Amino acid sequence: MSKQHHEHGYARHQTKRLVGVRVRQALAYVTALFTMAALFFPSAGDAWARPLLATAPSLGTAGSFAVLGGSTVTNTGPTIVTGDLGVSPGTAITGFPPGSVIGTIHSADAVALQAQSDVTTAYNVLAGQACDTDLTSQDLGGMTLTPGVYCFSSSAQLTGVLTLDAQGDPAAVWVFQIGSTLTTASNASVAVINGGKRCNVFWQIGSSATLGTGTEFAGNILADQSITLTTGASMFGAALARNAAVTMDNNSISKCFGPLTIALREFQATSAAGSPFGLGAGAALLLALGLTVIRRRVLASPSTTPSARQGHGSAAHLHHLVSPQSQESVMYTTSPQRTQEHLLASAEPPAICEAPAVIS
Repeated sequence: MSKQHHEHGYARHQTKRLVGVRVRQALAYVTALFTMAALFFPSAGDAWARPLLATAPSLGTAGSFAVLGGSTVTNTGPTIVTGDLGVSPGTAITGFPPGSVIGTIHSADAVALQAQSDVTTAYNVLAGQACDTDLTSQDLGGMTLTPGVYCFSSSAQLTGVLTLDAQGDPAAVWVFQIGSTLTTASNASVAVINGGKRCNVFWQIGSSATLGTGTEFAGNILADQSITLTTGASMFGAALARNAAVTMDNNSISKCFGPLTIALREFQATSAAGSPFGLGAGAALLLALGLTVIRRRVLASPSTTPSARQGHGSAAHLHHLVSPQSQESVMYTTSPQRTQEHLLASAEPPAICEAPAVIS
């Protein structure tokens, strides 16, 4: 067998070896990119795997209120309200003191008027969301509910403990659409677990809500008519009555502080709506850039072997270069035309080894 054939065979072998290296390198890049996407954009996977079931509305200026009534706001005993308290279009606010407000009181002023307008907007947003699960005629007590929209065609009752499981999603949202009234029994409670936020629970009430004695309630109540907190009931959230009274008796009410949802939920909603794969713009950009790099690396492999492009009868020598840093092979040939193939640029000067002697 001629020396030229040996050189061609050796070059083909090395080319195949280099292509294998490139393929493994490309797979490593892909793995790294998807790992980065999962770490930095975890919500993208969620948006792909499942639809967003519930959306938190903006409360607008009403977000600063812990209590907002339509006709009157009345109190008995040392109630503590943390947040603003107001009424509009009514003007009557009674019972403060002995109750105390850690915030500002607004009686039929421009602030209260705008807050009521924003409550109406949020109320309609909640009422307009598609129902995921119909719980009509079922007691909420004893249930464990994941994020979503739950509806009652008429009244709703809570006896005992209602558990809302966020399943590790701090932006989880629960919406309860209740056709008429919400009533809780004495010492009933709402518990939000596994990273959820009580501020992301919304109760849209078609008529009125009544919290029983000693109830520990979580979430924002937006009632078309009245809201009544009986003796010793407490709530973390807002009591927002559109048209009628808010009545309190030795209660504790604390409004939500900060945004109702974190940016992650906005990212999910945007990515789910804007991409058929549920990937956000940031993740898509990351993948696009990475795939461009991969394409360039793979296309750097030669389509023909170096020695095949030489003239016949050339006295060229095939050299095998090994980069000490990357341990990847690089080939080049020396010929009268100094044809070279640089498949990998090494940071350090590579070691040069002569190709094995060929016996013809």
